[in-house]
Amino acid sequence: MRFLLRALLSVCLALAACATPPPPPAPPMVWREIPPVVGVALGGGGARGFAEVGVLRVLEQERIPIDRVAGTSVGALIGALYADSGSVVDLEFTSVQVAAEDIFDRSTLAFFSGGFVKGERIERFLETHLKHKTIEGFVVPYAAVAVDLRTGETVAFRQGPAARAVHASAAIPGVFVPVVIDGRTFVDGGVTDPVPVNAVRAMGAEVVIAVAIPAGVPTRPPSNPFEVAIQSSVIMAGEVGRCKLKDADVVVTPDVGGVAFDDFSQKKRLFEAGMAAARAALPAIRSAIEAKTRRVPASPSPVP
Repeated sequence: MRFLLRALLSVCLALAACATPPPPPAPPMVWREIPPVVGVALGGGGARGFAEVGVLRVLEQERIPIDRVAGTSVGALIGALYADSGSVVDLEFTSVQVAAEDIFDRSTLAFFSGGFVKGERIERFLETHLKHKTIEGFVVPYAAVAVDLRTGETVAFRQGPAARAVHASAAIPGVFVPVVIDGRTFVDGGVTDPVPVNAVRAMGAEVVIAVAIPAGVPTRPPSNPFEVAIQSSVIMAGEVGRCKLKDADVVVTPDVGGVAFDDFSQKKRLFEAGMAAARAALPAIRSAIEAKTRRVPASPSPVP
């Protein structure tokens, strides 16, 4: 009898097991991608620096994010005009209006203050054309890099009057009168940081695209103190810049040919040179972004 009961119990358990549906399969893991913060470091180069406009145009066209911008000298100017609105169209419209007179307002009396150029016009130009007068008002986080002439400290201006900060960043030693801000005297950031890779990295950029403008070779030796000071600064910045660029993820170097430091008449050619260099660098840029893109589990959908 007991044997029969055990047999019946076993049959019932087996039937119950067959009737129980298998557990549902685990849902597939859903991942989401977190792209890195991309920063652009814009170097100096006088009028040749307008090639940087072409670089920014290609980045925008190709949907490469520009999350941070830092600039030195003309790079500070280009960077401010872009970061003000975050639009390359606005940048292009304003940059074509920049003339040599807006940068190099020479004055004999300025020589007694430490330079040949007062630099007041560059401030007036920016105050006229910028929508936001302070850096903290810009659409894209931005820094203008200058050097404290007394201590040699590299300073990245990330707040305060934008026009004054750009002026300080572009104040080439021996050419521009140094700029006083909050009791400190500043000159061109190219003295210590010609392409501000570290500055934009300090702003949180995980991928840094550096735009380095090659030093121009004049067709003849400099023949006056102004030209000597300009060419000396260009040579110095080129040497310092080579050391700094190793910290960038990608370096874009536009072929600006023989355009002179103060030749503002060839902007179209410079824009095109920047675009060509940026397009050539796109595979490296995308690779650097992909390498630092993180994949994390997506948050589960809320239960209704």
